[in-house]
Amino acid sequence: MKLTIIGHWGGYPKAGEASTGYLLEHDGFTLLVDCGSGVLSHLQKYIDPTELDAVLISHYHPDHIADIGVLQHALLIQYFLGKSKGTLPAYGHNEDAHGFRSLTYKQFMEAHEYNENSKLTIGPFSVTFVKTKHPVPCYGMRIEADGKSIFYTADSAFKHSFVTFGQDADLLLCECNFYGGMDASGAGHMTSLDAGRLAHESGAKKLILTHLPHFGDLEQLVSESKTIYKGEVQLAKQGMEIVI
Repeated sequence: MKLTIIGHWGGYPKAGEASTGYLLEHDGFTLLVDCGSGVLSHLQKYIDPTELDAVLISHYHPDHIADIGVLQHALLIQYFLGKSKGTLPAYGHNEDAHGFRSLTYKQFMEAHEYNENSKLTIGPFSVTFVKTKHPVPCYGMRIEADGKSIFYTADSAFKHSFVTFGQDADLLLCECNFYGGMDASGAGHMTSLDAGRLAHESGAKKLILTHLPHFGDLEQLVSESKTIYKGEVQLAKQGMEIVI
């Protein structure tokens, strides 16, 4: 699997960058996980929107879905320009009916529902889900292919169930919106210490901190995580590519 970080900011993107969006590629199949503000612009550095094979959405906060409508218009325009792969499947939960309906657009995008018990096959990827602790319904996901795995927490406060769900993942892509010692749980997010604890207790082989805050010294997040987790820790950065 190849993971490319398209956007990694929480809430809103910094100038010239993007909020949450990740491109997964394997065996010629392209999967976009979340589609926040600025994602479509930066996605085009790597692939044309019409080259996407599927989209997977964790929840319907704007920093994770703001560019869905923009992506739909891109597919519409490219269709009239003679370039189309047909209907793009978009997977999301239906606990927010309006958000779920927004994933369907004419003949260009069609919504497909998942829930906590779903086991999806999306191209070469096997995907399972875990409910997160966030102000709105949100799902973390474990994405596997050819014996390799990524646990993407999406947005959440720390949950003990994550430890079992993410056991021995090759990559933990963990939200980290607060610094150690801050109260993140009330906002439905994790601190650097929560991320380090999750990586340590689940036996993750590598930790990438993402959904980053707009304040403080971000390198402090890494150093704080390393006080608990002794494996490799990196900050998510736009354009970062990880092959698993």
